[in-house]
Amino acid sequence: MEEITQEELNERVEILRKLRSLLEMQRNKFREYLKVLEKQEHSIESEDSEALALHTELEEAVVSGIANLQKVIVPMTELYKASSNGANIISDNAVNELNKDLTALQSKVLAQNEKNKELLRTHMTQIKTKMEQFQNPYRNVKSVYAQKVVAGNFVEVEA
Repeated sequence: MEEITQEELNERVEILRKLRSLLEMQRNKFREYLKVLEKQEHSIESEDSEALALHTELEEAVVSGIANLQKVIVPMTELYKASSNGANIISDNAVNELNKDLTALQSKVLAQNEKNKELLRTHMTQIKTKMEQFQNPYRNVKSVYAQKVVAGNFVEVEA
């Protein structure tokens, strides 16, 4: 094993710290996203369209934040791997644990997202069925405004 200088070691440690903080931020974003999805599920079940719209907007913001973090994490991970040159640093375990936690959270998010999609599909089907079964009570009734009213044609004027 080759010796590394203190400067290289400090650089690796700093990269590892930054990577770890980014992974923790991403984990927190995924937890936030999971909470939003769970609240969205309750909104779907309670048929609260306003709350559902708000949750959808919040969901878009959280997903955008996750995507932006991912854009930073991928190059940081590559930089960390390049700087370590295959050497294992003790704190590597913390990064691995964070990655495992992130993977588990991602699978939970995907499962909750699929559950919400299915609930929405079911809800949309129910709404379509209700609309198809709706009977217009005025369907075959002529409008009072469309009827011809018999009115006099002559006006008698007496002087």
